[in-house]
Amino acid sequence: MKQSPLDSPFGHASTALEVVDGIDLSGKMAIVTGASSGLGVETAKALASAGAEVFMPVRNRAKGEGVAEDIRSTTGNDRVEVMDMDLFVPSQVRTCAESFLARGGPLHILINNAGIMACPLLRTSEGWESQFATNHFGHFLFTQLLLPALERGAPSRVVNLSSIGHRITAVDFDDPHYVTRPYDKWNAYGQAKTANVLFSVGFNARYADRGVTANAVHPGGIMTGLQKDLTQEEMNALGWFDEEGNVMEGFKTPEGGAATATWAATTPLLEGQGGLYLEDCNVAAMATPDLPYNGVHPHAIDPDAAERLWKLSEEMLAQLS
Repeated sequence: MKQSPLDSPFGHASTALEVVDGIDLSGKMAIVTGASSGLGVETAKALASAGAEVFMPVRNRAKGEGVAEDIRSTTGNDRVEVMDMDLFVPSQVRTCAESFLARGGPLHILINNAGIMACPLLRTSEGWESQFATNHFGHFLFTQLLLPALERGAPSRVVNLSSIGHRITAVDFDDPHYVTRPYDKWNAYGQAKTANVLFSVGFNARYADRGVTANAVHPGGIMTGLQKDLTQEEMNALGWFDEEGNVMEGFKTPEGGAATATWAATTPLLEGQGGLYLEDCNVAAMATPDLPYNGVHPHAIDPDAAERLWKLSEEMLAQLS
């Protein structure tokens, strides 16, 4: 199946809790990165409400524990656990993955939700640009390390949070970390969001035959902590607010923004299907000039580019050893 919309009962206005209504995830293990705020909270809550055991790797443990306690109390599911992980620091990613693997159990759902957007130039200790390192490579490393658990949980699913921001640019394989070219925060964000889709394509090509599929998700426009590095003036210029300061029509609530990732992780309609870009609880169509804010652009699902990204990611991984 290639970017062909399905007959999904859900759409733009659906919420994560609506998506899992009637779905039983009892006995299933799920990980949601960045579940201490925004979409991650609502995604973790939806999975827990359906009976899954949910693990929440977060940067801020105190904040994560507060969210976990709220999820336990509102869902009646006590199997919600916080873990420490900062995607910006590969050693922390490895420690978190090893901690989960030490349990020896399966992993059925991995939602790579955490991310940063349009931030000032910052580099990891390896010299990597922060948006590419956090949004793409941190999740690439985490997912690869968790592969044994995902295979034990097969059929299992990986969901990578991308964005309509992928339309900004393809990945610059010659200079992904802005060593020789000028840094532009939006270009860097678009590159990282394209990488999230290409990673899904490349991962699915390698592991679908082992029962582990991967898809990328555009959650929609949502006001969350993701915008913390933007000024109000910048957001006004982008057309996100009207003259009275109200969020423009078409933006989703966090509950609605979490719907597509939750749908990707649980819907029977995607059983065995991967390497796709999803939006509004459906497989997205290809982007067209008359619909600039919907659909997926060809550069994000190009299998050759996916292979180049995989090679680049392995080269970054080799720098850690």
